[in-house]
Amino acid sequence: MSIIKKWTETSLILRIVIGLIIGAILGIFVPQYDIIGLPGQLFVSALKAIAPILVFILVCSAISKAKSGIADRFKTVIILYLFSTFLAAMVAIIGSYMFPVSMHLSSVSNVTAPSGLEEIVTNLLLNIFQNPLKSLTEGEYLGILFWSVVVGLALKNVAITGTKAVMSDFAEAITRVVRAIIQCAPFGVMGLVFTSVSESGLGIFTQYGQLILLLVGCIAFVAFVTDPLIAGFTLKRNPYPLVLTCLRESGITAFFSRSSAANVPVNMELCRKLGLDKDFYSISIPLGSTINMEGAAVTITVMTLAVCHTIGIHVALPLAVVLCIISTLGACGSSGVAGGSLLLIPMACSLFGISADISMQAVAVGFIIGVIQDSCETALNSAGDALFSATAEYYERSKRDEPVNFLGEFAK
Repeated sequence: MSIIKKWTETSLILRIVIGLIIGAILGIFVPQYDIIGLPGQLFVSALKAIAPILVFILVCSAISKAKSGIADRFKTVIILYLFSTFLAAMVAIIGSYMFPVSMHLSSVSNVTAPSGLEEIVTNLLLNIFQNPLKSLTEGEYLGILFWSVVVGLALKNVAITGTKAVMSDFAEAITRVVRAIIQCAPFGVMGLVFTSVSESGLGIFTQYGQLILLLVGCIAFVAFVTDPLIAGFTLKRNPYPLVLTCLRESGITAFFSRSSAANVPVNMELCRKLGLDKDFYSISIPLGSTINMEGAAVTITVMTLAVCHTIGIHVALPLAVVLCIISTLGACGSSGVAGGSLLLIPMACSLFGISADISMQAVAVGFIIGVIQDSCETALNSAGDALFSATAEYYERSKRDEPVNFLGEFAK
């Protein structure tokens, strides 16, 4: 038991890096031992099994507990959250068009690109309205998302407090299962890297390097360009003092914790220092940790388009806009645990008729590069929670001609 405790207490990032190095070394020197790649296959299978249940339970639980009238009271911040997430997906689309990257995937020869928008829309509607149990068992994420929203709204109207508590307990239980699976990520990464290196050599890291640069570049552009533009346009003043304060006070801690949910107390203290209303930020910050998922939108979009580039699917502009919407919706449903956004890549890939067997390989690649990707993604998400909470409050105060103590304690 002491060994297991020591293992779980060791940094997951460090363990993944060690697994990556071991997998690469074994792939170079003993590529003939295919059994070494088995942990990677088991890791992907476990993720593939739990991901549909995770999405369904989390979305149902979140909607069933939503407070009445919250959309009116927090309209400004919700609009900022959703609009910034959509723009982040657009940035990822543009970045992927300008710098297309691919990844190593297997068994992709049987994939056929959709013939046009009509086929995409038809498949989209059929997947949405199919039997929800079939959606769960087959991992059809569009149907899962739709039915989880429907069931969540129904529970909100008819369920008693005890029932909602049970849903919340189920959500927590599934989240803990996901955390347990992710604790096995070092072994999974070792097996996946071994398989990749034994099949393709060390050149595979060139593709991963390009993918990391694209992801981090898009995230940095959102953090330092699009988010400041949104805040500056809303507040009609220079947004960078506020932006840099949020990145410094919230983004750095989130980078290492790799969990927006875990960074909620940090953001609440930041909002207090910014002079925000406690009744407002005590709700807007937890809400942001759920629906303000700019980094997740970037990850989902970039990884989906990387799969499309790999298997030769051309994504036209109208489909790119649809992908932005799907990525935004999917990002808002991602869990607050490390690697949550990666589990929603299959949902976006299903828009183009890409099977779960292929899209889950992209999820596996995401875990290989997750040491950097997930940290940067979470830093952007968490800093954005505080940034747009402050922007919304300052904006509402200025509309009422109330004095605005811009930056609060940080202005001193």
